[in-house]
Amino acid sequence: MKLYLVVPMVLVALLIAASGVAAVSRGWVLPTNRRPVRRPRLYGWGQLMVAFALCWQMVFLLVLRGPGTRQWGTLTGSALLLTGLIVMMVSHHTDGNRRGSGTP
Repeated sequence: MKLYLVVPMVLVALLIAASGVAAVSRGWVLPTNRRPVRRPRLYGWGQLMVAFALCWQMVFLLVLRGPGTRQWGTLTGSALLLTGLIVMMVSHHTDGNRRGSGTP
């Protein structure tokens, strides 16, 4: 098993999951994301989905062996990752006063 690939990804997933738990349970978001996030609990659920998807992909990529198991596992992990990112995007502000939007 490629341990040098697993450890950094698991650490990243744990950090994202810890931030997601803080957002879901307390409504706390990292200071760099506080301003654009309108619904912190929804943002936290998105972070938890992303962390779960990263762990899911590591399990199916590095642990399980099989001709179709790997492909379907990583495809499912990618779908979960995309869903988590979409949930995180939905929780952001959607006002029309963005700088650099290209409209006068």
